[in-house]
Amino acid sequence: MDHGISEGDLRRKTAAINRVLTKLYGEKSACVDEDPVDTLVETILSQNTTDVNSHRSFLALKSAYSDWNDLLGEDPSAVAKVIRSGGLPDIKARRIIGALEFINRERGAIELDFLRDMTASDADRWLAHIKGVGPKTRSIVLLFSLGMPAFPVDTHVHRVTKRLGLIGPKVTREAAQEVMESLVPVSEYYNFHINLIEHGRSVCRARKPACDACIVSRACDYFSEV
Repeated sequence: MDHGISEGDLRRKTAAINRVLTKLYGEKSACVDEDPVDTLVETILSQNTTDVNSHRSFLALKSAYSDWNDLLGEDPSAVAKVIRSGGLPDIKARRIIGALEFINRERGAIELDFLRDMTASDADRWLAHIKGVGPKTRSIVLLFSLGMPAFPVDTHVHRVTKRLGLIGPKVTREAAQEVMESLVPVSEYYNFHINLIEHGRSVCRARKPACDACIVSRACDYFSEV
């Protein structure tokens, strides 16, 4: 991990940024009450689209198929029509059906609550066997539905942490997840993750970041170079 500063200084920098963002956006607390299967399906739908579009397609899917068992053996093209508003409907339909069929085949029912009795690493390894379910999707299920330690890295988190210098310029999203899990206290995973996303959407945008309005610009490598 070569950031030009020691790991201890990097942890202190991370903690300072977390405090400032928490003061700005508020303390976020996880409410772990969502069905992990619902979270899995909605996260698949969220890939390469906005939250508004993915949630709309998720509600449409739940309306058309009130029981996930109704999707077993379903024609992917029929599902794709239902979730079209979320983008990439054909790919997502196949992934969702495949995931549900895998869970049902392995467990004899479409449920993931058994993961609660596993360690986070074992639960992650089990989810990794589902085709099309990558590190970000797995970490969202672990953190948001199972209350397990995981630090999801989406495009916003990846961009913001890279600009701030918390991860190296060539660190991939998958590797960034491991780096952030080592820098942030487990108790702050959820709070920092959510506030980084909010900051990425409102200030540290992909195009034309509002650096002059950013309250953490003094700690930002990107700002110091522009």
